[in-house]
Amino acid sequence: MNINLAQNKNLKLFKLISEVAEKNNQTVFIVGGYVRDLLMKRKAPTDIDFVTEGNGIDLAKAVSKEINPTLKVSVFKNYGTAMFKFDGLDLEFVGARKESYAEDSRKPSVEIGTLEDDQKRRDFTINALAISLNKENFGDLIDPFDGIHDIKKRILRTPLEPSQTYSDDPLRMMRAIRFASTLNFKIEENSLKAIKKEVERIKIVSMERIMVEFNKIMLSEKPSVGLKLMEQTGILHLVIPELTALKGIEEVEGQTHKDNFWHTLEVVDNICENTDNLWLRWAALLHDIGKAPTKKFVEGTGWTFHGHEFLGSKMVKNLFYRLKLPLGTDMKYVQKLVKLSSRPIALIDDGTSDSALRRLLFDAGEDLEDLFILNKADITTKNSSKQAKFKKNFEYVALKIKEVEEKDQVRNFQPPISGEEIMELFNLKPGREIGILKEKVKEAILEGEIGNDKDQAREFVIKEAKLLGLEIADSV
Repeated sequence: MNINLAQNKNLKLFKLISEVAEKNNQTVFIVGGYVRDLLMKRKAPTDIDFVTEGNGIDLAKAVSKEINPTLKVSVFKNYGTAMFKFDGLDLEFVGARKESYAEDSRKPSVEIGTLEDDQKRRDFTINALAISLNKENFGDLIDPFDGIHDIKKRILRTPLEPSQTYSDDPLRMMRAIRFASTLNFKIEENSLKAIKKEVERIKIVSMERIMVEFNKIMLSEKPSVGLKLMEQTGILHLVIPELTALKGIEEVEGQTHKDNFWHTLEVVDNICENTDNLWLRWAALLHDIGKAPTKKFVEGTGWTFHGHEFLGSKMVKNLFYRLKLPLGTDMKYVQKLVKLSSRPIALIDDGTSDSALRRLLFDAGEDLEDLFILNKADITTKNSSKQAKFKKNFEYVALKIKEVEEKDQVRNFQPPISGEEIMELFNLKPGREIGILKEKVKEAILEGEIGNDKDQAREFVIKEAKLLGLEIADSV
């Protein structure tokens, strides 16, 4: 089968690489994801991998020199690869190789090989396809494992025996699930069985590499596809046991609670319809993780999960640390949304005080809209009238908050009187009194005792300072 590259926007580049390889007496082929996506008519990726039956580093240097002698080539001698950037593309060249693996490592021993050897070491048949750039068969598809059939049938299958493939490099288990989620493919039955059999091998993979694949699942159109497969194969229990701990429904005295694991997956899918923000999707994934450790049956009340939001937000830090996820603003953002996840629900009441609304505004700040996106995604009832009622309630709360915000301006609260002004007012040096007075001003504004106004704040501080035995400085 010949792939007509005549209309390909990279044809000129491919022709140049073909000519350089011929001058060097080397063969050259396009391999991997670029070929797969080309055949699937997906948006062409910006990274293109080339395999040569020869020295990949030499070919990369020769090609880059032909394009532009000043191009910088990055060389990775240990892997026999070299890459450079050109015209918005990342071009990587590698010599064809065959691999063998030690039991305790996913880093293979590498030997020089043929194109066939190189295709055998690929993770899936759909990624083992190659297109020749050689003069005698330019554009020919080389497909030893019938990957084209698997693309048509949307099947993920390994080129060699699946247990061996996954045992050799267990990260391929995560890649299988990621491709199933992002490409909407089905993992072939024997391959799925092999993942379950080899699941413990995932422990030799670095958490950073696992999270790269996991985050791609989280950014897919419907992450529950990948999350269900992770649960089904046992990988999720090994990686994020806090989630699988939510599984199951208990019954006491005829009273049950919902399965919070499957509910969580619905919430994640719901939120993905309204945001591409990875960390907001993570907040949806973790919003109920505090429910497993706080679950309790109370006589006369039923099942309770008191304080699950607070505990869940505390669990986020340890979880991010263990998963090697960012511990800065991204983690704090997820913590904040998990902690506040039930707050707006408590405000769906005509009798809600302005102070409660002000406090939510103050605590949520610039993330209030994201909190509401999370809240709406959390509505998973299948009863359409209940769903409409809940959404209408949230719109009502949003309107009330907007009114309070316009009046009091506390969303991104800045104290109307600063610590320096308080020190000058009472001729004080930095100390605990300053913090006490600033906190009292904040509380008075949130409670509606005074407005968010400099003059009112100054009068309030003078009155409170007297209770602390402080007098206005003579110079004021």
